[in-house]
Amino acid sequence: MDRPHLLPGWIDPVEPADLVAARRDIHRTPEPGWSEFIATARLAEAFRSAGFSITYGPQFISPQFVRGRDPEEVEKGRRFALEVGVPPEEIRRIGDYPGLLAAWDTGRPGRTIAIRIELDALAVEEPESPAHLPFREGFASVRHGVMHACGHDGHQAAAIALARFIAANADRLAGKIIFICQPAEEGSRGAYPILQSGVLHGVDTIFCAHIAPELEVGEVVAEPTKLLSTTKIDFEFTGRAAHAGAHPQAGRNALLAAANAAINIMALPRHEDGMTRVNVGQLHAGEGRNIVPSHAWMEVEVRGENAAVNRDLAADALLRAQGAAMGYGVECRQKIVGEAIDFVPDPAISQLITVCARRARGCVKVVPYWPVNSSDDGTLLMRSVQDAGGKAGYFIVGGAFAGNAVKPAVDFDERALVTLYDTWTNLIVALLGNWR
Repeated sequence: MDRPHLLPGWIDPVEPADLVAARRDIHRTPEPGWSEFIATARLAEAFRSAGFSITYGPQFISPQFVRGRDPEEVEKGRRFALEVGVPPEEIRRIGDYPGLLAAWDTGRPGRTIAIRIELDALAVEEPESPAHLPFREGFASVRHGVMHACGHDGHQAAAIALARFIAANADRLAGKIIFICQPAEEGSRGAYPILQSGVLHGVDTIFCAHIAPELEVGEVVAEPTKLLSTTKIDFEFTGRAAHAGAHPQAGRNALLAAANAAINIMALPRHEDGMTRVNVGQLHAGEGRNIVPSHAWMEVEVRGENAAVNRDLAADALLRAQGAAMGYGVECRQKIVGEAIDFVPDPAISQLITVCARRARGCVKVVPYWPVNSSDDGTLLMRSVQDAGGKAGYFIVGGAFAGNAVKPAVDFDERALVTLYDTWTNLIVALLGNWR
């Protein structure tokens, strides 16, 4: 049937209730980064049923470029996927690296566009409160300590609906569309190995989008600002254990070295060329109260308004950690486990997003600029397309509950799903349908 949010002649086979049902189903089974077997299988089924060609993670994610992957967490995720009914043969297809490319080639000349969809959830305990929609409506996470707290469940629901939309309108489309279903966006880990595979060669325009639980429902941001460059660093300090009472002088205290490094890193100076963010997120150390600690492990991130600021912060963080290690006579190893860069928008694409968002149901207003003050490694994919002569766009759909009754970044108003989906459909019509 024709719908008023689309130009005449275009078919929309998706009802708002379909989006809500898909989102709630996805929300129940969250998965940490690099263990998204259920999400990959679910999207593979949706895209395959719609007629897309499917490429699984091992065919485009090279192990040498993967960062921040915990093999134990991956195996736990594989077992969980089998427990909830993902067929063993599908688990074998996914292999050791979840993720999916779903491509639709119309066979007619036209643009090639890419849409990035995130798969992973966060290590957050789902609130058990009547004020929390998933708990109240009975679709809360079935996994303790893991939940979709950043909107990725909504993004996946929209992707499933878009597969149906494209199949229903195949005769009116020209060119090619690729869905990049990315693992491990949290921690800025998943985009880099996808980028290295070369799957973006020939892409004319790439889009990323996000639901924002802290932005008023009905608002759409066409050109977000302050998507920050970031570097995620793991530090491992190795000292020498000794009895703290009998032979304390024989020990080399890794805990104190790490604690000293944490304080010094948090004291990194601000930068004249842009805003900065620094955080020491975790520090684990020691073997027992009567043992000089011989091991410490620390997770750190730095962020900068641009790549140069972030590069300076990362270099200083590494230097301060090494200095602390030297001061305590311990060894310090560091590993970069994630990264993202700032976003430089293409004005023409931002204008197109504005036009398309205004046609979306639920859109009250389009905001030209809004500071995100966070990071997304989809920026690596977008910059790659831009460097090759293509264009990139990023838009944000508000999903805040009235009165901010729920903590931001925990849940969102499901009316945002329709606005997100409608904006996507109109972008597809505009770029692959030539507004026909």
